[in-house]
Amino acid sequence: MTSHASPKDLRSWIAQLDAAGELIRIDKPVDPLTQMGALLYQSREKALLFDKLPHGWRSLGQAPANFRHAALAFGAREEELVPLVAERMVKLIEPVMVKDGPVKELKFKKGEFDLTQLPVHVAGQRDGGPVIGSGLVVSKDPDTGARNVSFHRLQVKGPNKTGILLYPRHTWKNYLKYQERNQPMPIAIFIGHHPLYYAAASTTAPYGIDEFGVAGAYMGEAARLVKCDTVDLEVPADAEIVLEGHIPPHIREEEGPFSEFQDYYVTGTGKNPIVEYQHMTRRKDAIFKNLQNGSEMEGCVFHKVPMSATIYRRLKDIGGGPNLHNVLALPGIFGVVIQMTQRAYGEAKNLLMAALSSEYQHPKVAIAVDADVDIFNPAELLWAINTRVNPSEDIIVIPGTHNHAMDASLPELGAPGTGLWQRLGSKVMIDATIPPPADAKARAAFERIRPINPTLKLEDFAAQESMDIVRALSPLFFGSKLRR
Repeated sequence: MTSHASPKDLRSWIAQLDAAGELIRIDKPVDPLTQMGALLYQSREKALLFDKLPHGWRSLGQAPANFRHAALAFGAREEELVPLVAERMVKLIEPVMVKDGPVKELKFKKGEFDLTQLPVHVAGQRDGGPVIGSGLVVSKDPDTGARNVSFHRLQVKGPNKTGILLYPRHTWKNYLKYQERNQPMPIAIFIGHHPLYYAAASTTAPYGIDEFGVAGAYMGEAARLVKCDTVDLEVPADAEIVLEGHIPPHIREEEGPFSEFQDYYVTGTGKNPIVEYQHMTRRKDAIFKNLQNGSEMEGCVFHKVPMSATIYRRLKDIGGGPNLHNVLALPGIFGVVIQMTQRAYGEAKNLLMAALSSEYQHPKVAIAVDADVDIFNPAELLWAINTRVNPSEDIIVIPGTHNHAMDASLPELGAPGTGLWQRLGSKVMIDATIPPPADAKARAAFERIRPINPTLKLEDFAAQESMDIVRALSPLFFGSKLRR
């Protein structure tokens, strides 16, 4: 496939957000170390573009700030997003190599660049220091050459050094192979690109699948790659910044705490590997990408969409093809809700078991609800659990399971930076579905009340200024139905 004439990148994403009224420009000076984190944490509805940062930098954050932004990036409505991503994620479009690109406009050798001069922000009060949360790490399996792209937090430790948290998945697996050879692992880190690159890096594909191919599938165009200057790796030609370096074997240093995706500081903190950098390339007018973590913040949004879509793909063929409507990762992303219509009694529990043993280690809570429950509204989920669950029959705890190592609520085995790092805990299924349509009499007991004359619209009768107040408050108090 030939490269697109106008490839998707951070610039096109900023323009798209701006055109949709989803971008706030910050035209006053902001200190990334003392002010930016507070502003990003407050902005749950809009993306922020900081125009006046130290050393002449600009930076984009909270983009996507929410599920609505993620849908905008994919060109879909919120309720359609997960099935759409589930369909696209397996239609890989192989990347294409190009000789040059904007990210190569400026080049800096070791001693010519200083990571501490980048507008890297401090996200939370207890963070161990400024952390690059938006760096996507490119590495390769030294045996097969298979490429991997993934998220890793990078705590700035000096002009050409960061820490790195290697969660025990694919990049960790590559690193262990280098460490067994007593060799440093070459890596390249790109910062700032279209959000669908970040969504691809958040997708837990089978080991050996190139996430640049997944990015192509998400965007509908091939990723344009260029060779790195000092390591045998490829990076996106249209990124804003690329850092080239190595992770040395056996070295561990204190890293963390950090404001993580589940809204806690301590997970992952400890003796973690480091990265030493020897080269930087970037655009002449590079825009830095800052990423604020926390529950329902940008870092969480990036993981919710591909995780929901991957589980959707797993569930859609269970038992010959259930009547599956949607899947959504819940706040904190250790839970997932399945929206379905049971064909037979017990089918919901079959899907719940499959969701808890998916490609993702995150889910420990799985909830099944019917199509009449708005899964984008937490109040609706709580209502379904409270009115459609018989606890002795519909809540099942599975003990002794392998859980996500960043789940602070569960007992920790081993420690970050070691081979045994994990959480040994439990998982729970909550079946909040109603009887299947074949049992019409039993199902009728759960018909939800509806007002008479439901076609009437309040705005046709109310004063305009009153409705303006209602619309302003609707995202906070009335869930997603009014917002849509």
